[in-house]
Amino acid sequence: MGFSCGFVGLPNVGKSTIFNALTSAKAAAENFPFCTIEPNTGMVPVPDPRLDKLSKLAGSAKLIPTQMTFIDIAGLIKGASQGEGLGNKFLGHIRSVDAITQVVRCFEDGDVVHVDGEINPIRDIETIETELILSDIDSLEKVLPKVEKLSRSGDKDGVKKLEALNTLISNLNKGELAKNSEDSAKEILKEEFRNLLTAKPVMYVANVEEDYANYTPDENGDKNVDKLYAYAKKQNSPLVVISGKVESEIAELPKEERTEYFEAIGLECSGLDRLTLAGYKLLNLISFFTIGPKEAHAWDCKDGSTAPQAAGKIHTDFEAGFIRAEVISTEDYIEAGSEAKAKEKGKLRVEGKDYIVKDGDIVHFRFNN
Repeated sequence: MGFSCGFVGLPNVGKSTIFNALTSAKAAAENFPFCTIEPNTGMVPVPDPRLDKLSKLAGSAKLIPTQMTFIDIAGLIKGASQGEGLGNKFLGHIRSVDAITQVVRCFEDGDVVHVDGEINPIRDIETIETELILSDIDSLEKVLPKVEKLSRSGDKDGVKKLEALNTLISNLNKGELAKNSEDSAKEILKEEFRNLLTAKPVMYVANVEEDYANYTPDENGDKNVDKLYAYAKKQNSPLVVISGKVESEIAELPKEERTEYFEAIGLECSGLDRLTLAGYKLLNLISFFTIGPKEAHAWDCKDGSTAPQAAGKIHTDFEAGFIRAEVISTEDYIEAGSEAKAKEKGKLRVEGKDYIVKDGDIVHFRFNN
């Protein structure tokens, strides 16, 4: 399934509306809590104009963008960590994703009920994060006796681990998310961190009214979306402003009419494209390309990946039998107009196992079968 982002939020914040527009899936989007019972999954292409240009220059028969997986998870209520509503299922689904996309209601609509009676984005976030924190505390307290026993035996690593574990539990009890812990604690508690909900990277999506679809939030402003922006900034998390209603309308238009629609409402691109790119960045991903007459293919890998690791994204045999990587930058390829001309200009580099793949690299991997 690749890298995945889970849509979370209170009931009736517009998660499924945005998910439907994003994935063109048929997830239910009704005006009542828990209409999403099982997580709906959609694969979404990551927009990348470079791939279009490279495909045209190479005369590629097929164009294959890299993709993000989005999962629409059932709405949460207070008490989910104790099994209220669909709590246990909800938390289990979140545990399986790489990152959290928290959809927060910033729009006013008397016809769409709010589970707490009024619009208050910060309270809504705190409701969800409290449940995630409580779940993490419960998970950590279950491993505490084992670590205490190890520490009492005089094991030096056990002593360090117990200190880090107690500090983490204390910080969680203060409302601090695990993802904001010191790097040293993350290293000592590496195994425990893998299962923590609040250790996952988070981005916030402000679901706004149609008139605010292209609104730029101000951390000192008094609108709901401004307050959310200030909160996200404090948490070092990205915020994407989207009007679920506008995106639903755009999703129904033929592709050729969408540009005109964007211009009419003052948008450069869809909020959904911005959301997908934000998810890509949140997960610290970059794109590299394999380009030829058969296909122009974008691949994702973590920023900082070596050439063999990137090769392994295409096929495990490529990584195991890696010999070298032949690399041309996208800029050099486009400027030259073709792979052959880029080679003539000396723009092709031969790189070894220690090479760190860069965003936009066009790579041909050589490997032993």
